[in-house]
Amino acid sequence: RVVGVRGLAVELDVILPGSSKRTDSDIARAATSALDWSASVPLGAIKVKVEDGWVTLSGEVEWAYVLAAASNCVRTLVGVKGVIDNVELRPRAEPHDVKNKIEAALQRRAHFDTKGITVAVDEGTVTLSGMVDSWAERETVEHAAWNAPGVHKVVDNLVIAN
Repeated sequence: RVVGVRGLAVELDVILPGSSKRTDSDIARAATSALDWSASVPLGAIKVKVEDGWVTLSGEVEWAYVLAAASNCVRTLVGVKGVIDNVELRPRAEPHDVKNKIEAALQRRAHFDTKGITVAVDEGTVTLSGMVDSWAERETVEHAAWNAPGVHKVVDNLVIAN
């Protein structure tokens, strides 16, 4: 209710063009399109199901960053109430391969000795332990771990030497 000119009460209905209400099929089409256009999500790797505005993602991917990218692609679409992430991480690499790749990446990227760092891998979870000289070195080690194929969790037990 709005008070108009000369103190008269006026009722006014406002109808906005292009309502934010979307059907589940509209949301599913938009989500599928967003995933298809994402450079971070392999084409066809993620399936979409929408029920009452809730988007359920399913499928299998090899990298942890794809899980986050897929969820971020659809989370902000008009009409989406929430995202249920049922995407599975299925790495191709064996645990010893993951460990070797992390250690090789550390040797290439870091300007410090990696012999004081221990890398343990168990079903996609990487546990880092040992001593580093700075926060920057700690971040470099953790970044290298996250970038290894098949890693879905990193436990950082690194200690910064003083």
